[in-house]
Amino acid sequence: MNIVFMGTPDFAVKSLERLIEDGHNVMAVYTKADAPKGRKMVLTPSDVKVCALEHNLTVYTPSTFKDEEEVNRLKELNPDLIVVVAYGKLLPKSVLDIPKLGCINVHGSILPKWRGAAPIQWTVLSGDEIGGVTTMYMNEGLDTGDIILTKEVKVGENETSGELFDRLCLVGAELLSETIEAIKAGNAPRIPQNNDEATYASMLSKEISEIDFSKSAKDVHNKVRGLSPWPSAQSKLFGKRVKILETRVCKNQGEAGKVISNNPLVVACGEDSVEIIRLQPEGKRAMTSCDYLKGHSIEIGTVFGE
Repeated sequence: MNIVFMGTPDFAVKSLERLIEDGHNVMAVYTKADAPKGRKMVLTPSDVKVCALEHNLTVYTPSTFKDEEEVNRLKELNPDLIVVVAYGKLLPKSVLDIPKLGCINVHGSILPKWRGAAPIQWTVLSGDEIGGVTTMYMNEGLDTGDIILTKEVKVGENETSGELFDRLCLVGAELLSETIEAIKAGNAPRIPQNNDEATYASMLSKEISEIDFSKSAKDVHNKVRGLSPWPSAQSKLFGKRVKILETRVCKNQGEAGKVISNNPLVVACGEDSVEIIRLQPEGKRAMTSCDYLKGHSIEIGTVFGE
């Protein structure tokens, strides 16, 4: 099948590789332009671009599809199908109408739950026990198209967004392969979404990183694992920022925000408490709380968040 692929981050790489492995003709790859990264702001290609060039595929990085020339280039390619995986751009009707078999998307949730930019992270942040992947036909809305196939996975109680991300990119690649086979066979389902059940997964930012220890230990734990690896849950300790990287829920009770044990390091929440397993003090490397306590004294009653 003649396919144009559109994607940007590492989540999309496995799907692109699966298209190649399945023998499809990937006519071109569309991805976001190289972007500055790191402290030195080095101009860096997307993960999808790196993968595409390794496979000698043609790569395009248009800033917009409002340019008629970009739309005409896609028309000239005349793909059977456009496959979109975490591209980061909404496609206008002028693009959606080009491929004979439509445009399909691989999305990291069980739609209509968690439409939007960060479905995997919000699955974990919300403490969902089930996550998954959906393939769908695209329309002009944000993740509102008809569902083709879904695959559910159980989310571990201590699983981070990064860990779930790594699992779901493999599930997504497999589901994409099954979806294209169904489309080729002419028996791919089209299941309208129930908009009344939709929830929105907004883009993450550092503004949501602050831990509120007055919430339940389960909520605090979900925040820590949901914001791992980025932007990381944070608090204050001795007046300085500290990233809380790994926790476990405990049943100990105490005044919210106060240390109730320093061996191991346990902080009380509004309900139950959390053991802090790994943290990263401001300006320091990440370390276990055990290693941190070797060089810092934390007395019982010390308050996090001040």
